[in-house]
Amino acid sequence: MRRRALAIAILAAVLFLGAEAQAVQQGHQTERISGSAGDVLEDNPVGRLKVYVYDLPSKYNKKLLKKDPRCLNHMFAAEIFMHRFLLSSAVRTFNPEEADWFYTPVYTTCDLTPSGLPLPFKSPRMMRSAIELIATNWPYWNRSEGADHFFVTPHDFGACFHYQEEKAIGRGILPLLQRATLVQTFGQKNHVCLKDGSITIPPFAPPQKMQAHLIPPDTPRSIFVYFRGLFYDTSNDPEGGYYARGARASVWENFKNNPLFDISTDHPPTYYEDMQRSVFCLCPLGWAPWSPRLVEAVVFGCIPVIIADDIVLPFADAIPWEEIGVFVAEEDVPKLDSILTSIPTDVILRKQRLLANPSMKQAMLFPQPAQAGDAFHQILNGLARKLPHGDNVFLKAGERVLNWTAGPPGDLKPW
Repeated sequence: MRRRALAIAILAAVLFLGAEAQAVQQGHQTERISGSAGDVLEDNPVGRLKVYVYDLPSKYNKKLLKKDPRCLNHMFAAEIFMHRFLLSSAVRTFNPEEADWFYTPVYTTCDLTPSGLPLPFKSPRMMRSAIELIATNWPYWNRSEGADHFFVTPHDFGACFHYQEEKAIGRGILPLLQRATLVQTFGQKNHVCLKDGSITIPPFAPPQKMQAHLIPPDTPRSIFVYFRGLFYDTSNDPEGGYYARGARASVWENFKNNPLFDISTDHPPTYYEDMQRSVFCLCPLGWAPWSPRLVEAVVFGCIPVIIADDIVLPFADAIPWEEIGVFVAEEDVPKLDSILTSIPTDVILRKQRLLANPSMKQAMLFPQPAQAGDAFHQILNGLARKLPHGDNVFLKAGERVLNWTAGPPGDLKPW
């Protein structure tokens, strides 16, 4: 009875929060992002850098997409849309002598299984082949061995090119990319697959699809905690405990009957609408620390509850994640209900006001066509902040750093 009474009291508070949030949205109240983060989000990269786009044979990009157009819709599609964006961007230069950065468009996640999952096994050979091509046909790679080049590597574990963490760690980052800047969705502190200087980005989530599911901004947030997704992956982790390091299983086991938690493996057609009716949206790790839920939560103004120890979040130097989200350690998942119900109302409302800031939502999206402040521009801002290049970027005559024969034997086979 005591538990039920407490749940009723909290649900009443949720309805109060919904009404407060409704007032915020009706009055178009947003809050300026504290510190310099807001200014960084709104930076205009045009005029601050120039990018040369290598013109590669279509077998590295467009031919793969033509073979399987599904690549445009999965969460790894940032590599495709970044290429399209740069081809018409004002930062593009056709004169490589004046370029600050060089971009190599390789679609390493566009080899899909029948179920639509990317197969990473050919990716290292494809990337090596592309690098060998630009090193042979242009002089710019060799003068820096890639230190003024960037690559978009949106695999589960970035340029380690494997979807299982243990094997990704065993492989490590492709040796030829050790000096390049990697633009990748994967981010975890002190991890083999995240090198210093990488730019961590959000996964692709379809902006038009989310736009089509927007509901009136005055809709109350009557759901306290929301999550849809797997709690166990019995096909790949039959004994349990390895998938999501047990965090998702703990959510289910502890809160499946809790009236404050709307959690399920079902993915209803009202999924996007339900997020817009929720106060908190769980964003736990899966096989990798990241997922599109983080993007969806921010876009729909649902406070993201991030359960992924040591995660490095997208554009962490620009987006104030501590102010808009809630971080819960994986070992503290059993206390999730008490953690969330103990957050003061004024703190929740401030997070909602920050999430209502349009620049926050825009920074998480890859819209077509591109728009000011979007994820494309945040990537360029990140590259611009690395300029000017340091003295260690360009090699002395005859100097070599990279080992072209390093890596697993299978990666050295022709592609």
